Amino acid sequence: MTLSRRHLVAGLGAGLAQGIPRPVHGPADPSPPAPVTAPAGRDPADLARDERFWETVARQYRVSPDFMNLENGYYGITPEPVRQAYLRNADRLHRLNSYLLRTTYKNELEQIRGRLAAIARVATDEIAFTRGGTEALQNLIAGYNRLRPADAVMYADLDYHSCQYAMNWLRDRRGVEIVRIAIPEPPTRQNILDTYSRALRDHPRVRLLLLTHMNNRTGLIVPVREIVMMARERGVDVIVDAAHSWGQLEFTIPDLDADFAGFTLHKWMNAPLGTGFLYIRRSRLKDIDAAFADQTYPFGDIRSRVHSGTLDMATFLTVPTALDCHQALGTPVMEARLRYLRDRWVHQTNDIDNLEILTPDDPSMHCGMTSFRISGRTSHADNDAVVDYLLNRHRIFTVRRDGVSNGDCIRITAAQFTLSDHVDQLAYAIRDAARRFRA
Repeated sequence: MTLSRRHLVAGLGAGLAQGIPRPVHGPADPSPPAPVTAPAGRDPADLARDERFWETVARQYRVSPDFMNLENGYYGITPEPVRQAYLRNADRLHRLNSYLLRTTYKNELEQIRGRLAAIARVATDEIAFTRGGTEALQNLIAGYNRLRPADAVMYADLDYHSCQYAMNWLRDRRGVEIVRIAIPEPPTRQNILDTYSRALRDHPRVRLLLLTHMNNRTGLIVPVREIVMMARERGVDVIVDAAHSWGQLEFTIPDLDADFAGFTLHKWMNAPLGTGFLYIRRSRLKDIDAAFADQTYPFGDIRSRVHSGTLDMATFLTVPTALDCHQALGTPVMEARLRYLRDRWVHQTNDIDNLEILTPDDPSMHCGMTSFRISGRTSHADNDAVVDYLLNRHRIFTVRRDGVSNGDCIRITAAQFTLSDHVDQLAYAIRDAARRFRA
Protein backbone atom coordinates (compact mmCIF):
# COMPACT_ATOMS: atom_id res chain seq x y z
CA MET A 1 0.00 0.00 0.00
CA THR A 2 1.42 3.41 -0.99
CA LEU A 3 0.65 6.37 1.25
CA SER A 4 -0.09 9.70 -0.36
CA ARG A 5 1.71 12.81 0.87
CA ARG A 6 -1.59 13.97 2.41
CA HIS A 7 -1.96 10.72 4.41
CA LEU A 8 1.70 10.84 5.45
CA VAL A 9 1.47 14.42 6.72
CA ALA A 10 -1.78 13.67 8.49
CA GLY A 11 -0.21 10.63 10.12
CA LEU A 12 2.77 12.62 11.30
CA GLY A 13 0.49 15.26 12.74
CA ALA A 14 -1.52 12.69 14.64
CA GLY A 15 1.66 11.10 15.89
CA LEU A 16 3.03 14.39 17.15
CA ALA A 17 -0.23 15.07 18.93
CA GLN A 18 0.16 11.75 20.73
CA GLY A 19 3.75 12.48 21.78
CA ILE A 20 5.80 10.60 19.22
CA PRO A 21 8.47 9.36 19.45
CA ARG A 22 7.08 6.82 21.89
CA PRO A 23 9.63 4.34 23.26
CA VAL A 24 9.04 0.71 22.40
CA HIS A 25 9.09 -1.30 25.60
CA GLY A 26 10.00 -4.95 25.69
CA PRO A 27 9.86 -7.29 28.65
CA ALA A 28 11.21 -5.79 31.86
CA ASP A 29 14.99 -6.13 32.05
CA PRO A 30 16.29 -8.20 34.93
CA SER A 31 18.12 -6.23 37.57
CA PRO A 32 21.68 -5.67 36.35
CA PRO A 33 24.43 -7.18 38.47
CA ALA A 34 26.04 -4.85 40.98
CA PRO A 35 29.73 -3.99 40.71
CA VAL A 36 32.03 -5.91 43.04
CA THR A 37 33.00 -3.60 45.89
CA ALA A 38 36.28 -3.87 47.75
CA PRO A 39 35.72 -4.52 51.48
CA ALA A 40 36.03 -1.32 53.48
CA GLY A 41 39.15 -1.01 55.57
CA ARG A 42 41.11 -3.81 53.86
CA ASP A 43 44.71 -3.01 53.02
CA PRO A 44 45.09 -3.24 49.19
CA ALA A 45 48.26 -5.32 49.48
CA ASP A 46 46.46 -7.78 51.79
CA LEU A 47 43.37 -7.90 49.57
CA ALA A 48 45.58 -8.56 46.55
CA ARG A 49 46.31 -12.03 48.00
CA ASP A 50 42.70 -12.91 48.82
CA GLU A 51 41.85 -15.43 46.10
CA ARG A 52 38.27 -15.89 47.25
CA PHE A 53 37.64 -12.20 46.71
CA TRP A 54 39.27 -12.24 43.26
CA GLU A 55 37.29 -15.32 42.28
CA THR A 56 34.19 -13.19 42.92
CA VAL A 57 35.64 -10.47 40.70
CA ALA A 58 36.52 -12.99 37.99
CA ARG A 59 32.94 -14.28 37.84
CA GLN A 60 31.88 -10.89 36.47
CA TYR A 61 33.89 -11.48 33.29
CA ARG A 62 32.88 -13.78 30.45
CA VAL A 63 36.13 -15.32 29.23
CA SER A 64 36.80 -18.23 26.92
CA PRO A 65 37.60 -21.56 28.63
CA ASP A 66 39.63 -22.64 25.59
CA PHE A 67 42.81 -20.78 26.57
CA MET A 68 44.29 -18.67 29.35
CA ASN A 69 44.37 -15.04 28.26
CA LEU A 70 47.50 -13.29 29.50
CA GLU A 71 47.41 -10.72 26.70
CA ASN A 72 45.06 -8.20 28.23
CA GLY A 73 47.05 -5.13 27.26
CA TYR A 74 45.26 -4.76 23.90
CA TYR A 75 42.06 -3.77 25.65
CA GLY A 76 40.18 -4.69 28.80
CA ILE A 77 37.04 -6.74 28.35
CA THR A 78 34.04 -5.34 30.18
CA PRO A 79 32.71 -6.86 33.41
CA GLU A 80 29.11 -8.01 33.36
CA PRO A 81 27.54 -4.78 34.70
CA VAL A 82 29.26 -2.81 31.93
CA ARG A 83 28.47 -5.35 29.23
CA GLN A 84 24.78 -5.32 30.13
CA ALA A 85 24.72 -1.51 30.34
CA TYR A 86 26.25 -1.32 26.87
CA LEU A 87 23.57 -3.64 25.47
CA ARG A 88 20.85 -1.52 27.06
CA ASN A 89 22.38 1.65 25.64
CA ALA A 90 22.76 0.07 22.21
CA ASP A 91 19.09 -0.94 22.30
CA ARG A 92 18.13 2.58 23.37
CA LEU A 93 20.19 4.10 20.56
CA HIS A 94 18.70 1.78 17.94
CA ARG A 95 15.19 2.41 19.25
CA LEU A 96 15.38 6.21 19.36
CA ASN A 97 17.93 6.69 16.58
CA SER A 98 18.74 10.27 15.65
CA TYR A 99 16.06 11.56 18.01
CA LEU A 100 18.32 10.59 20.91
CA LEU A 101 21.38 12.13 19.28
CA ARG A 102 19.62 15.41 18.53
CA THR A 103 17.88 15.80 21.89
CA THR A 104 19.29 14.49 25.16
CA TYR A 105 22.55 12.80 24.11
CA LYS A 106 24.78 15.87 24.14
CA ASN A 107 23.62 16.89 27.60
CA GLU A 108 24.15 13.35 28.86
CA LEU A 109 27.64 13.24 27.33
CA GLU A 110 28.49 16.58 28.93
CA GLN A 111 27.55 15.20 32.35
CA ILE A 112 29.78 12.18 31.71
CA ARG A 113 32.63 14.47 30.65
CA GLY A 114 32.19 16.44 33.86
CA ARG A 115 32.33 13.31 35.99
CA LEU A 116 35.46 12.07 34.24
CA ALA A 117 37.14 15.45 34.62
CA ALA A 118 36.38 15.42 38.35
CA ILE A 119 38.01 12.00 38.70
CA ALA A 120 41.05 13.26 36.78
CA ARG A 121 41.11 16.43 38.95
CA VAL A 122 40.97 18.87 36.04
CA ALA A 123 38.37 21.26 34.65
CA THR A 124 35.73 19.84 32.32
CA ASP A 125 36.84 22.22 29.56
CA GLU A 126 40.34 20.69 29.65
CA ILE A 127 39.32 17.24 28.36
CA ALA A 128 37.63 15.99 25.21
CA PHE A 129 36.44 12.49 24.35
CA THR A 130 38.20 10.47 21.67
CA ARG A 131 37.92 6.95 20.32
CA GLY A 132 40.96 5.87 22.33
CA GLY A 133 44.45 6.82 23.38
CA THR A 134 45.86 6.57 19.87
CA GLU A 135 43.45 9.13 18.45
CA ALA A 136 44.02 11.41 21.43
CA LEU A 137 47.80 11.32 21.05
CA GLN A 138 47.80 11.59 17.27
CA ASN A 139 45.58 14.68 17.47
CA LEU A 140 47.91 16.27 20.01
CA ILE A 141 51.06 15.46 18.02
CA ALA A 142 49.66 16.47 14.64
CA GLY A 143 48.00 19.59 16.04
CA TYR A 144 51.01 20.89 17.98
CA ASN A 145 51.72 24.16 16.17
CA ARG A 146 54.81 25.60 17.88
CA LEU A 147 57.36 23.74 15.76
CA ARG A 148 59.46 25.54 13.18
CA PRO A 149 61.85 24.23 10.50
CA ALA A 150 65.16 23.09 12.05
CA ASP A 151 63.48 22.31 15.38
CA ALA A 152 63.62 18.70 16.59
CA VAL A 153 61.20 16.28 18.24
CA MET A 154 62.19 13.32 20.41
CA TYR A 155 60.81 9.92 21.35
CA ALA A 156 62.14 6.65 22.79
CA ASP A 157 62.23 3.10 21.48
CA LEU A 158 59.57 2.04 24.00
CA ASP A 159 57.01 4.64 22.92
CA TYR A 160 53.89 3.41 21.12
CA HIS A 161 54.49 2.72 17.43
CA SER A 162 51.50 4.73 16.16
CA CYS A 163 52.73 7.73 18.13
CA GLN A 164 56.25 7.27 16.78
CA TYR A 165 54.78 7.32 13.27
CA ALA A 166 52.93 10.55 14.05
CA MET A 167 56.16 12.11 15.34
CA ASN A 168 57.96 10.98 12.18
CA TRP A 169 55.18 12.57 10.11
CA LEU A 170 56.15 15.92 11.62
CA ARG A 171 59.40 15.74 9.65
CA ASP A 172 57.52 16.35 6.40
CA ARG A 173 54.69 18.34 7.95
CA ARG A 174 56.78 20.78 10.02
CA GLY A 175 60.30 20.33 8.63
CA VAL A 176 61.74 19.08 11.93
CA GLU A 177 64.50 16.63 12.82
CA ILE A 178 63.62 13.33 14.51
CA VAL A 179 65.65 12.26 17.55
CA ARG A 180 65.16 8.67 18.73
CA ILE A 181 66.65 7.46 21.99
CA ALA A 182 66.81 4.01 23.64
CA ILE A 183 65.79 3.25 27.21
CA PRO A 184 68.64 1.33 28.88
CA GLU A 185 68.45 -2.33 29.84
CA PRO A 186 68.23 -3.13 32.65
CA PRO A 187 66.40 0.08 33.49
CA THR A 188 66.62 1.90 36.79
CA ARG A 189 64.96 5.10 37.87
CA GLN A 190 68.29 6.89 37.82
CA ASN A 191 69.55 5.66 34.45
CA ILE A 192 66.22 6.62 32.87
CA LEU A 193 66.47 10.14 34.28
CA ASP A 194 70.10 10.30 33.16
CA THR A 195 69.15 9.13 29.65
CA TYR A 196 66.55 11.86 29.19
CA SER A 197 68.76 14.52 30.77
CA ARG A 198 71.66 13.65 28.50
CA ALA A 199 69.47 13.46 25.40
CA LEU A 200 67.88 16.85 26.06
CA ARG A 201 71.31 18.35 26.72
CA ASP A 202 72.85 16.83 23.58
CA HIS A 203 69.94 17.89 21.34
CA PRO A 204 69.21 21.51 22.24
CA ARG A 205 66.92 21.99 19.20
CA VAL A 206 64.33 19.57 20.60
CA ARG A 207 61.06 21.39 21.22
CA LEU A 208 58.62 18.48 21.63
CA LEU A 209 59.04 15.24 23.58
CA LEU A 210 56.74 12.20 23.48
CA LEU A 211 56.85 10.48 26.86
CA THR A 212 55.07 7.25 27.82
CA HIS A 213 54.04 6.80 31.43
CA MET A 214 53.73 3.00 31.17
CA ASN A 215 54.78 1.67 27.80
CA ASN A 216 53.02 -1.08 25.90
CA ARG A 217 56.20 -2.97 24.95
CA THR A 218 57.65 -3.92 28.33
CA GLY A 219 55.31 -2.30 30.87
CA LEU A 220 58.07 -0.07 32.25
CA ILE A 221 56.85 2.93 34.28
CA VAL A 222 59.01 6.05 34.01
CA PRO A 223 59.13 9.04 36.39
CA VAL A 224 56.98 11.32 34.26
CA ARG A 225 56.81 14.33 36.55
CA GLU A 226 60.59 14.59 36.91
CA ILE A 227 61.15 14.26 33.16
CA VAL A 228 58.45 16.82 32.39
CA MET A 229 60.15 19.24 34.79
CA MET A 230 63.60 18.79 33.23
CA ALA A 231 62.13 19.19 29.74
CA ARG A 232 60.27 22.36 30.72
CA GLU A 233 63.49 23.86 32.06
CA ARG A 234 64.93 23.49 28.55
CA GLY A 235 61.88 24.93 26.80
CA VAL A 236 60.64 21.52 25.65
CA ASP A 237 56.94 20.66 25.66
CA VAL A 238 55.89 17.11 26.57
CA ILE A 239 52.97 15.02 25.32
CA VAL A 240 52.35 12.22 27.80
CA ASP A 241 50.98 8.84 26.71
CA ALA A 242 48.96 7.63 29.70
CA ALA A 243 46.91 5.04 27.81
CA HIS A 244 48.12 2.11 29.91
CA SER A 245 48.67 3.85 33.22
CA TRP A 246 45.21 5.44 33.47
CA GLY A 247 43.10 3.14 35.61
CA GLN A 248 45.98 0.77 36.36
CA LEU A 249 47.94 3.22 38.53
CA GLU A 250 46.68 5.58 41.21
CA PHE A 251 47.30 9.13 39.96
CA THR A 252 45.51 12.19 38.65
CA ILE A 253 46.44 14.48 35.77
CA PRO A 254 47.97 17.18 38.04
CA ASP A 255 50.35 14.50 39.37
CA LEU A 256 51.92 14.31 35.89
CA ASP A 257 52.35 18.12 35.67
CA ALA A 258 52.03 17.78 31.87
CA ASP A 259 50.35 20.27 29.56
CA PHE A 260 49.20 17.63 27.06
CA ALA A 261 48.22 13.98 27.56
CA GLY A 262 46.22 11.17 25.99
CA PHE A 263 44.22 8.49 27.81
CA THR A 264 42.28 5.33 27.07
CA LEU A 265 39.08 4.22 28.80
CA HIS A 266 38.77 0.80 27.13
CA LYS A 267 41.94 -0.64 28.67
CA TRP A 268 42.11 -0.52 32.46
CA MET A 269 38.83 1.32 33.04
CA ASN A 270 37.05 -1.54 31.20
CA ALA A 271 34.75 0.77 29.23
CA PRO A 272 33.53 -0.52 25.84
CA LEU A 273 35.95 -0.43 22.92
CA GLY A 274 36.34 2.95 21.27
CA THR A 275 36.55 5.27 24.28
CA GLY A 276 39.33 7.59 25.43
CA PHE A 277 40.06 11.26 25.98
CA LEU A 278 42.73 13.90 25.57
CA TYR A 279 43.82 16.58 28.00
CA ILE A 280 45.12 20.07 27.21
CA ARG A 281 45.90 22.50 29.99
CA ARG A 282 43.54 25.42 29.50
CA SER A 283 46.34 27.95 29.08
CA ARG A 284 47.91 25.83 26.30
CA LEU A 285 44.84 25.22 24.14
CA LYS A 286 45.96 27.69 21.48
CA ASP A 287 49.13 25.62 20.90
CA ILE A 288 47.10 22.72 19.47
CA ASP A 289 45.35 23.34 16.16
CA ALA A 290 41.69 22.58 15.67
CA ALA A 291 41.28 19.19 14.01
CA PHE A 292 41.12 19.75 10.23
CA ALA A 293 40.06 23.36 10.88
CA ASP A 294 36.78 21.99 12.26
CA GLN A 295 34.14 24.59 13.16
CA THR A 296 31.64 22.37 14.96
CA TYR A 297 32.86 23.97 18.17
CA PRO A 298 34.52 27.39 18.62
CA PHE A 299 38.31 27.51 18.53
CA GLY A 300 38.34 28.19 22.27
CA ASP A 301 36.54 24.88 22.97
CA ILE A 302 38.80 21.84 23.44
CA ARG A 303 36.27 19.70 21.60
CA SER A 304 37.34 21.45 18.38
CA ARG A 305 40.63 19.50 18.71
CA VAL A 306 38.81 16.25 17.93
CA HIS A 307 36.46 15.40 15.10
CA SER A 308 35.69 11.70 14.86
CA GLY A 309 32.53 11.74 12.77
CA THR A 310 29.56 9.64 13.86
CA LEU A 311 30.52 7.44 16.80
CA ASP A 312 28.92 4.48 18.51
CA MET A 313 27.19 6.67 21.06
CA ALA A 314 26.26 3.64 23.18
CA THR A 315 29.92 3.21 24.12
CA PHE A 316 30.12 6.68 25.64
CA LEU A 317 26.75 6.35 27.38
CA THR A 318 28.20 3.26 29.08
CA VAL A 319 31.25 5.05 30.48
CA PRO A 320 29.46 5.94 33.78
CA THR A 321 28.84 2.25 34.49
CA ALA A 322 32.50 1.50 33.79
CA LEU A 323 33.47 4.28 36.19
CA ASP A 324 31.06 2.85 38.80
CA CYS A 325 32.70 -0.57 38.55
CA HIS A 326 36.20 0.83 38.65
CA GLN A 327 35.51 3.04 41.64
CA ALA A 328 33.73 0.23 43.51
CA LEU A 329 36.90 -1.85 43.27
CA GLY A 330 39.26 1.11 43.55
CA THR A 331 42.45 1.84 41.64
CA PRO A 332 44.72 1.15 44.67
CA VAL A 333 43.18 -2.32 45.02
CA MET A 334 43.48 -3.12 41.32
CA GLU A 335 47.02 -1.76 41.17
CA ALA A 336 48.06 -3.91 44.15
CA ARG A 337 46.47 -7.02 42.63
CA LEU A 338 48.05 -6.59 39.20
CA ARG A 339 51.46 -5.94 40.73
CA TYR A 340 51.05 -9.01 42.98
CA LEU A 341 50.26 -11.24 40.00
CA ARG A 342 53.23 -9.88 38.05
CA ASP A 343 55.58 -10.38 40.99
CA ARG A 344 54.26 -13.88 41.59
CA TRP A 345 55.27 -15.23 38.16
CA VAL A 346 58.45 -13.15 37.90
CA HIS A 347 59.75 -14.33 41.29
CA GLN A 348 59.11 -17.94 40.30
CA THR A 349 61.22 -17.55 37.17
CA ASN A 350 64.04 -15.21 38.18
CA ASP A 351 66.43 -18.13 38.72
CA ILE A 352 66.27 -19.13 35.03
CA ASP A 353 69.69 -18.27 33.70
CA ASN A 354 68.64 -17.60 30.11
CA LEU A 355 65.57 -15.51 30.93
CA GLU A 356 65.59 -11.70 30.81
CA ILE A 357 62.82 -9.86 32.69
CA LEU A 358 62.53 -6.41 31.16
CA THR A 359 61.06 -4.46 34.06
CA PRO A 360 62.83 -4.07 37.42
CA ASP A 361 61.41 -5.28 40.73
CA ASP A 362 61.18 -1.67 41.92
CA PRO A 363 57.39 -1.37 42.49
CA SER A 364 57.40 2.23 41.24
CA MET A 365 58.55 0.98 37.82
CA HIS A 366 56.11 -1.82 37.03
CA CYS A 367 52.55 -2.95 37.60
CA GLY A 368 50.46 -5.49 35.68
CA MET A 369 52.46 -5.66 32.42
CA THR A 370 55.93 -7.13 32.10
CA SER A 371 57.82 -8.58 29.16
CA PHE A 372 60.47 -11.27 29.04
CA ARG A 373 63.03 -12.39 26.52
CA ILE A 374 64.84 -15.70 26.23
CA SER A 375 68.52 -14.81 25.94
CA GLY A 376 69.75 -14.84 22.37
CA ARG A 377 66.19 -14.99 21.00
CA THR A 378 65.69 -11.44 19.75
CA SER A 379 64.11 -11.75 16.28
CA HIS A 380 60.47 -11.63 15.24
CA ALA A 381 60.61 -15.31 14.27
CA ASP A 382 62.25 -16.36 17.54
CA ASN A 383 59.60 -14.70 19.67
CA ASP A 384 56.69 -15.74 17.47
CA ALA A 385 57.89 -19.31 17.96
CA VAL A 386 57.83 -18.90 21.74
CA VAL A 387 54.35 -17.33 21.61
CA ASP A 388 53.12 -20.26 19.50
CA TYR A 389 54.73 -22.75 21.87
CA LEU A 390 53.08 -21.23 24.93
CA LEU A 391 49.70 -21.35 23.21
CA ASN A 392 49.92 -24.76 21.56
CA ARG A 393 51.73 -26.55 24.38
CA HIS A 394 50.32 -24.78 27.43
CA ARG A 395 47.16 -23.04 26.13
CA ILE A 396 48.48 -19.66 27.32
CA PHE A 397 47.88 -16.71 25.01
CA THR A 398 50.61 -14.02 24.97
CA VAL A 399 51.93 -11.53 22.42
CA ARG A 400 55.26 -10.64 20.85
CA ARG A 401 56.34 -7.01 21.13
CA ASP A 402 58.87 -5.46 18.75
CA GLY A 403 60.58 -2.08 18.59
CA VAL A 404 62.72 -2.58 21.70
CA SER A 405 66.29 -1.61 20.84
CA ASN A 406 67.82 -4.79 22.29
CA GLY A 407 65.41 -7.09 20.49
CA ASP A 408 61.88 -8.44 20.49
CA CYS A 409 60.23 -9.79 23.63
CA ILE A 410 57.02 -11.40 24.87
CA ARG A 411 54.54 -9.39 26.90
CA ILE A 412 52.54 -10.83 29.79
CA THR A 413 49.50 -8.86 30.92
CA ALA A 414 47.20 -10.12 33.64
CA ALA A 415 43.70 -8.73 34.21
CA GLN A 416 41.12 -8.45 36.97
CA PHE A 417 39.91 -11.97 36.18
CA THR A 418 43.40 -13.53 36.33
CA LEU A 419 43.89 -15.85 39.32
CA SER A 420 47.04 -16.92 41.10
CA ASP A 421 46.79 -20.41 39.63
CA HIS A 422 46.97 -18.87 36.16
CA VAL A 423 50.28 -17.11 36.75
CA ASP A 424 51.64 -20.22 38.49
CA GLN A 425 50.90 -22.15 35.30
CA LEU A 426 52.58 -19.38 33.34
CA ALA A 427 55.74 -19.65 35.44
CA TYR A 428 55.89 -23.39 34.74
CA ALA A 429 55.32 -22.80 31.03
CA ILE A 430 58.04 -20.13 30.82
CA ARG A 431 60.51 -22.49 32.50
CA ASP A 432 59.63 -25.13 29.92
CA ALA A 433 59.96 -22.64 27.04
CA ALA A 434 63.34 -21.41 28.31
CA ARG A 435 64.63 -24.98 28.13
CA ARG A 436 63.06 -25.59 24.76
CA PHE A 437 64.43 -22.40 23.14
CA ARG A 438 67.84 -22.19 24.79
CA ALA A 439 70.12 -20.45 22.28
